[in-house]
Amino acid sequence: MKTNQPKIEKLISELCPNGVEFLEIDSLWIRAPKSKLGVAQVKELGDGENICFTSGKNIFYVDKYLVDGEYIFMNDGGSADTKYNKGKAYYTDHTFTFTCDKIKILPKFLYFFLKENEKHINDVLFKGTGLKNLNKKAFANFQIPIPPLEIQEEIVKILDNFTELEAELEAELEAELEARKKQYEHYRTSLFLKNKNNEIKTLGEVCCIGSGGTPSKSKKGYWENGDIPWIKSESCKNESVRVANSFITSIGLKNSSAKLLDKNTTLIALVGATIFKTAFLEFEASTNQNIASIKSNDQSMLSDKFIFYYLTSLYSSLKNNMKDYGMLNLTTLRSFKIPVPPIAEQERIVSILDKFDALVNDISIGLPAELKARRKQYEYYRNKLLMFKELTK
Repeated sequence: MKTNQPKIEKLISELCPNGVEFLEIDSLWIRAPKSKLGVAQVKELGDGENICFTSGKNIFYVDKYLVDGEYIFMNDGGSADTKYNKGKAYYTDHTFTFTCDKIKILPKFLYFFLKENEKHINDVLFKGTGLKNLNKKAFANFQIPIPPLEIQEEIVKILDNFTELEAELEAELEAELEARKKQYEHYRTSLFLKNKNNEIKTLGEVCCIGSGGTPSKSKKGYWENGDIPWIKSESCKNESVRVANSFITSIGLKNSSAKLLDKNTTLIALVGATIFKTAFLEFEASTNQNIASIKSNDQSMLSDKFIFYYLTSLYSSLKNNMKDYGMLNLTTLRSFKIPVPPIAEQERIVSILDKFDALVNDISIGLPAELKARRKQYEYYRNKLLMFKELTK
């Protein structure tokens, strides 16, 4: 990445070789009126072209606006999550909004500086137990460097360019990942269609099918220091599951309908947002009652991994015909039909799909890794560009 660092250094050596003045943000900002509407009320304003910031991650577009210009938006509860907008904007009642005196400091430069120092603001200037709130009096004393406007403009230009490049890279990598996933799904489906003339069985005939359970949350002994992985339906993502986020104890397992499932068991979500999505257990685990488990009765006739890939290939059609199910149950699941080609053919199909799956997962791992590397690079340069020596008086 080109940062024009030599140009910045030249400007600093010419315009502020001995450091820059630091001022309290209270002497710089122009605070906007506080919004009187919460998120629920903002939703009733009607769709429009003006962005509306909330204290959460949600962003709405409405036909009204409270400010017009360059403004900075910061949560006054929870954590700062600083945002910037140029133009008309609306915001909710828990959003602290301000611009600044452009004679001394550019709003976008102030935004970048606050974003760079967001961790400090969250750690030091948000006070209280439970949900923390921004201490506006303490924040008013926050020290801001004031380099010459020419330097501010150059820093804003560099950081804007990097932000744009990062967004382009993210879009390209996500498009590549989506294309590979669609290619994989199409090929997976076609492999099973080629085997439609094989012997057909119902899952109930060839598999052991059951569901899980949830130990009582009021019994600490069922959960505290648990070492038995316990999977919820959110882990069903049409891919292998390799880690668990929750654990139960052996007493919790014994005193609930949860069961310890063998490695290489196929899971399928029975209800909710993940209904019909599958998972393939890479370790022994238990599940809650919203997941069904499917295990082959005879590995010499039907491969566990073949079951997983076949049920995963059904996801789109099952989802499209959801009105015929509403909620999946074990009786319906046992009636699902599955082709049973010779075991050698099953192993061939599994081998092909394992390779495709590894390719897609490698890209999935590579995407966040590449983005993380870029963001670290961005944060490094942002820190370097926004670090100024204070002028000694």
